[in-house]
Amino acid sequence: MPAVQPAPVIDVQIVDHPVRCVERARLPHTAGGECVFLGSTRADVHPVYGALRRLTYHAYAPLAIRTITELAEEACRRFDCTIVRIHHALGDVGPGEVSVLVETACRHRDQAFSACRFLIDRLKETAPIWKRETWADGTTWSRGNPVVTDEDTACPDTSSS
Repeated sequence: MPAVQPAPVIDVQIVDHPVRCVERARLPHTAGGECVFLGSTRADVHPVYGALRRLTYHAYAPLAIRTITELAEEACRRFDCTIVRIHHALGDVGPGEVSVLVETACRHRDQAFSACRFLIDRLKETAPIWKRETWADGTTWSRGNPVVTDEDTACPDTSSS
């Protein structure tokens, strides 16, 4: 009699601090490949506004969690994932700190790599999470045309997304 495949484990979290590297998931015996992606803030210099001080992530959290969970469920169906873990930061994330963790485990390594890439790419395209960049001499939003603001209350232009 064939073994029953357990339901995939999906762990989606939106946290109000940089993502802390979490303990590696305990993989089921059916998983032969695991892929972990950590997205970190890199030190950068804007040609007009100078050195990057921090990224600040904003989101409508209930919709972000629902959207990311739907992506995780789709990855499980498409790539036969046994584990999908996605944690995303809100608030300030400085250079060297982690803003997003994507982990996948699948029967084969190619599936795990493909699922991980699918998830980070689709997350950046579809999740209602916006990134403000604070430079030494101004603030920009990562999508669309850079806009320098004098206040932290500016909203991103999402009409082109």
